[in-house]
Amino acid sequence: MEQTQNTAEALLRLEEPFSPKDVRWLVAATSRDGRKGRVLPYADPRAYTDRLNEVVTASGWTRQYSVHTIAPVIRMKKDKTIQTGKVLVTCTVTIAGIGSHSGSGEEWADDENAMTSAEAQAFKRACSCFGLGRYFYNFAEMWVDLDEHKQPKNTPTLPSWALPKGHKAANPPRMSETSGKESKTRLPVQKGPLDASVTTKIEGFRRELGDALFGSILAMAHARSAREIPNQHVQQNVLKWMESGVRGMARVREIAAELPETQFYAILDDHGVESLTRVPNFAVLEKLVNAMTQAAEQLSVA
Repeated sequence: MEQTQNTAEALLRLEEPFSPKDVRWLVAATSRDGRKGRVLPYADPRAYTDRLNEVVTASGWTRQYSVHTIAPVIRMKKDKTIQTGKVLVTCTVTIAGIGSHSGSGEEWADDENAMTSAEAQAFKRACSCFGLGRYFYNFAEMWVDLDEHKQPKNTPTLPSWALPKGHKAANPPRMSETSGKESKTRLPVQKGPLDASVTTKIEGFRRELGDALFGSILAMAHARSAREIPNQHVQQNVLKWMESGVRGMARVREIAAELPETQFYAILDDHGVESLTRVPNFAVLEKLVNAMTQAAEQLSVA
């Protein structure tokens, strides 16, 4: 059990966002007039290495590379046809006591930094399988003004969820603050060991509750996934809310089976709910249960 808890805690620490000073912005595309660019956040491979050394120590992990090439390959470069090749790199990252994951990277061989770029891609993609840097994939598309060098004039502001806890506001906003009854419950946030079996059980409720309701419960624990819940005490509280939500949803579905379809959808519309997979929070769920119970009682009397 202790080994399982240590593993869960290590993975949680690996998932923590990087410090803003380690985040860079890549201009991935530009507008036709060159004034705006679509930017993507990323971190240098050294930030990944530092995080691994910090969490599992330098002796607690290894990486191995394998390199392959494809040639010849014909491609267009600056409106000219050239003969080149591709460098393909696979990186396998192994963390002692946790396991191994692989990632791949590629670059055109005529790029003077082809090997470095391909290695960096492969390494970071392998790390993302452990949760390290995976939050970069959650950013929405962002366009910013570019300077004469095609670089962002201003560095985009990172959202609160993309900041390490030490950089968050003292009282960060929570989804539950506007979600009704559950906003009154503030769960403790001290870090501690986790029960992996409870983590798995909590994740299993996502399908029954729908992403919105599931996410609103996790938000009370300042978490975006079950693995981000800070300790076992919070885990148990979250588990209780999840089980309560499942019972509520089961009750709604049970009553829905007794109501005419038009009346069922009318109740959903009255509460701004598109479907049972999109119930936003406990406050709305409670209202649905009450409204549908009343409708069923009136139907039985009639």
